[in-house]
Amino acid sequence: MSARFTIDGNDKLEQHLAVTCTHVRAGVERIVPAGKLEGLALAGGYGRGEGGVLREHGQDLPYNDMEFFVFIRGSTLINDRLFNAALHQLGESLSHAVGLDVEFKILSTARLRRSPVSMFYYDLVMGHRWIIGGENLFAGCEHHRDASRIPLHEATRLLFNRCSGLLFANERLAQEQFSAADADFVGRNLAKAQLALGDVVLTMAGLYHWSCRERHRRLLELAGVDPSLISHHAAGVEFKLHPQRSPHTRDELRQQHSALSQLAQNIFLQLESRRLEIKLSTPVDYTTCKTNKCPEVPLWKNVFIHLRARDIPSSITRYPREHLLHELVTMLWTKRHATPSAIQQYAALWNRFN
Repeated sequence: MSARFTIDGNDKLEQHLAVTCTHVRAGVERIVPAGKLEGLALAGGYGRGEGGVLREHGQDLPYNDMEFFVFIRGSTLINDRLFNAALHQLGESLSHAVGLDVEFKILSTARLRRSPVSMFYYDLVMGHRWIIGGENLFAGCEHHRDASRIPLHEATRLLFNRCSGLLFANERLAQEQFSAADADFVGRNLAKAQLALGDVVLTMAGLYHWSCRERHRRLLELAGVDPSLISHHAAGVEFKLHPQRSPHTRDELRQQHSALSQLAQNIFLQLESRRLEIKLSTPVDYTTCKTNKCPEVPLWKNVFIHLRARDIPSSITRYPREHLLHELVTMLWTKRHATPSAIQQYAALWNRFN
């Protein structure tokens, strides 16, 4: 891993991020007893050495969240009850002090070792910075290091989240008033989708990589890739490394959204046709198809979730994300039911089950 948090941020920014890590370590050590604390790792862009650098008014500023994994011995469920509130409070306090969001996730190395392969854990194991502990803590996690083993439902999950961002951006674009903050929101979600579309194609080919720069290099070498997809991915990589406030007008953003949404629809249908082993040519094909869209989730888990949350508008035998996938496809690509209230209801469920 790089010794830096960013590719080309100046020394002042690098020092700011290093000092933040020092404060994080001190705070975590005050909360979690030494006998329980296994390690502390910075994940995300800054953990991989590819954190975003926002350049404004002659300064290099942080842009991404700082996402820390706190590895604690024992049951993650119990540890979450014991330490999550204090860690959340620490994150809020530090976020205010250092000027960027600091977040914590509780995990144990034992749980990581026995967890199935996912894009999330692959990125963590392959790209991180140890604040407490070292690589020996990831012994036994070799299955998480092989990107070719990332299942297709992980690509669906990524596309689901980024296309949800397109849906929320479309709602902003339709508002009567459109502010600079709205333009920034829309631009940011367009850039995330641009990056994700290429990442999904790479995942389908078994070529995903933790580094966004390496992913783009691989996309350039992949045969048969739509040139527009390569252009979008390049823009997504550039935004990830060097984010900026959107300079575009509402009309310009609408045009970008329309083109990107169409490309996303095509890739989504290709992915789901392959993953579910059925032919899907149109969004309506997808929403009317009775095939289980989340076959990787066991039946007992679906039933348990529905018994705990009785307000979920889907069958008790189906995972709630299936309902959200249908709603997303309907509202984003057929424009049916895409009212502000329907999108708000969707967003509430999305925040629970994304």
